[in-house]
Amino acid sequence: MTRAILELLRPANVVTAVADVLAGFAVAGLHNRTVLGWLLVSTACLYAGGVVLNDVFDREVDRAERPERPIPSGRVSIRGASVLGALLLAVGVAAATQATAAAGMIAAIIAGLVVLYDAWGKRHGAVAPVNMGLCRAFNLLLGVSAMPAALPDAWPLALIPLLYIAAITALSRGEVHGGTRWIATVALISLSASLLAVLVVTLRAGAYRPPALALAIVLGWRVLPLFWKARTAPTPGVIRGAVRRGVLSLVILDAAIGASYAGPIWAAVILTTGLIAGWLARLFAVT
Repeated sequence: MTRAILELLRPANVVTAVADVLAGFAVAGLHNRTVLGWLLVSTACLYAGGVVLNDVFDREVDRAERPERPIPSGRVSIRGASVLGALLLAVGVAAATQATAAAGMIAAIIAGLVVLYDAWGKRHGAVAPVNMGLCRAFNLLLGVSAMPAALPDAWPLALIPLLYIAAITALSRGEVHGGTRWIATVALISLSASLLAVLVVTLRAGAYRPPALALAIVLGWRVLPLFWKARTAPTPGVIRGAVRRGVLSLVILDAAIGASYAGPIWAAVILTTGLIAGWLARLFAVT
């Protein structure tokens, strides 16, 4: 039962959500550290609740395409998963309110976007990538909300994870049956735009430019070749590989942002979550 619940929670993905908040906290200047713990609990619960409810709403599709998943295999009941998902979202919002009022509002927005995606958005090709991208965009701002005064200037940075995750989400729709070259091309363009934006941020990093720029280059090296391969051969196996690499490499994107605003030591803290995510990805599926 414990193994089934952990599979349902997708631990590796949850850890990448923590990296978003750490990057946002760097943008906020690493100030108000007493609330960071609440923000980390919030993001972990919001993401975990989202992936659990995702499987609840996808149970019939998974019954046909992924019968080994916890719900269709009968290892976790629909009712139990529904209660767990709703409870995790509620805890996520409640934890954020303990940090700042702005954090509570952002967490509530994330919870709403999560439910929208799971219940409706993911079934619409034009909506799903933007919907999921917004979840990650606000997750970055959740970290910034440790210092609410930083939000007016920092919000454009949220466009970076929006574009990046929109690319991964668009491509992921072909994980089971394969995709189309047109969708893979759109995903590649969105991914490239996010990488270009990261590059601009790192080039403006001042004294922190060298480590930040190095991370931006590593990120491009890791994800661009696989997304290009998915464009030329959009088969299920190739797409799954690109999506998996993209999800796990989000930590490097966060580290590049973190390095730009808080230096290499904070970037190393963020990258540590990537090592944890990589280890967990060997034990539990990320899609």
